[in-house]
Amino acid sequence: MNRRLISSGSPFEEKIAYSRAVVQGEWIFVSGTTGFDYSTMSISPRIEDQARQCMENIKNALLQADAQLSDVVRVHYILPNGQDFERCWPVLREYFASVRPAATMMSAALLDPRMLIEIEVTALRQAAPPSDGAA
Repeated sequence: MNRRLISSGSPFEEKIAYSRAVVQGEWIFVSGTTGFDYSTMSISPRIEDQARQCMENIKNALLQADAQLSDVVRVHYILPNGQDFERCWPVLREYFASVRPAATMMSAALLDPRMLIEIEVTALRQAAPPSDGAA
């Protein structure tokens, strides 16, 4: 079983020695992902925008791992202020309404005070349906 490392290009990955995601067989482990837009290293002051950017960053990591959001089986939400979580729900429903992974929300300090949410997911790539030979 080969191990493959996925990078988002974030400078945090090299500084802290981690990968955005690790692919091990059919499993994909996506690191805690914040609302930074890695192309500009900017972050919105609004938690809703950060939640959306987290999900886009996660979606991009999963695509690099030949997976998609529908493969997510577990999600952890981490917020410095747990009372802010409800403001994220509409955004999270946009991405997970049909997936409905097992989930946990935790309240903990994050590395940078501008970070209002961090999201970590675990995904299991679904086997391709068997071909019946018809074209």
